[in-house]
Amino acid sequence: MASRPRGLRVLFFAALLVIASTPAPAIAAAPMTYASFRVVRATPGTPGAPQIALPRGYTRVAGSQHQVASRAEFYAFVKGPRSARVKVSVRWPGVPVAAVVAGNRRLAVAVDPDDPWRITFTLAVTASSAGAAQATLQVFSHPSGKTASGVYWRIEHNDPDRAAGYWARVKWPAAEVKAATNFMVAAEAILQDSGLAAAARRRGHFFALMGFETNNLLHPDNPPHWHLSYYPGRTFGAPKAHVPHLLLDEQGRITQNGMDIQGQGRSTFATGAPARIHDAAGDLVVTLTIRPGGGLDIQAPGGPRYSIVADDDRFDRAVRVYRDGRAWRWIAHHDAARLGGLVTTVLGATSPVTVYRYDRLTGIIESVQHNSPA
Repeated sequence: MASRPRGLRVLFFAALLVIASTPAPAIAAAPMTYASFRVVRATPGTPGAPQIALPRGYTRVAGSQHQVASRAEFYAFVKGPRSARVKVSVRWPGVPVAAVVAGNRRLAVAVDPDDPWRITFTLAVTASSAGAAQATLQVFSHPSGKTASGVYWRIEHNDPDRAAGYWARVKWPAAEVKAATNFMVAAEAILQDSGLAAAARRRGHFFALMGFETNNLLHPDNPPHWHLSYYPGRTFGAPKAHVPHLLLDEQGRITQNGMDIQGQGRSTFATGAPARIHDAAGDLVVTLTIRPGGGLDIQAPGGPRYSIVADDDRFDRAVRVYRDGRAWRWIAHHDAARLGGLVTTVLGATSPVTVYRYDRLTGIIESVQHNSPA
């Protein structure tokens, strides 16, 4: 058999060396995704943690802010490859479990027939980050949840048995929790009556009414406060958004307004100092002024002045609203967070009593009843 020419042999081996030395193309790792879930105890008790088993490739997110126990529940964050069907096993000896919640849903739970303390459920691990999965943690209701309505309104159903982190170490802010909702009910009525809500809706803008959270360690939300914010756009990313933080004391009085303006930082307004909220073009929308005694004046340019006040300066009990100095509304509420019922009373309105029934573990509103005078 004739031998291969020397030149060809050299070229052949050189090619082999090139192939051998060329790195293999990199295989992109699957992006990491996240989820969170709450294991709700049937009866609150001493905070503790269950045993949690995850399938191969999935782990719990490290850090005390991602694995949190309260008297009422335990919540955890997990991470791993994107999947809508990750089977999770939880064993909690001696602690009956009432439900498991992820996002705003109660998950289907199966009890192990051979071990009554073990449950399993299917979790969707699809969030882009742990922060993006934190909606699981707090119980919110949205009487008005659409930004297109002109008023996005969110009520936090805070429960002392769910308190975690900072709020588990200090006195429970009972007055502040109640006052925040009283102020929001009053502010919502004012935004509608004044035409501010309608104007925002026409412009594709919205106001946002929110309180504060007491169990989310990814969002340390203290001291107690509420928001009457303005977003000159359809989303919470609207440029030049004005976000007041109306701080509350132990009688529910507003003591200070720390107003964030997107791109400009925070400005602080004390009692009597007008805090002017502008749109993205710099035009005045509304002015907020803290009143002596802890109330709040709300006034649109050229419109009436609405004043929120309270008897004995106790804003946790009830509030009164004056319109250009004349009595206009009397407002109170009761939130049975452990039962899932919220009753708001707005005397002077066409339908003075509104009853919201909501899922006590997710905040989803199940029914709304408006009661008008006979």
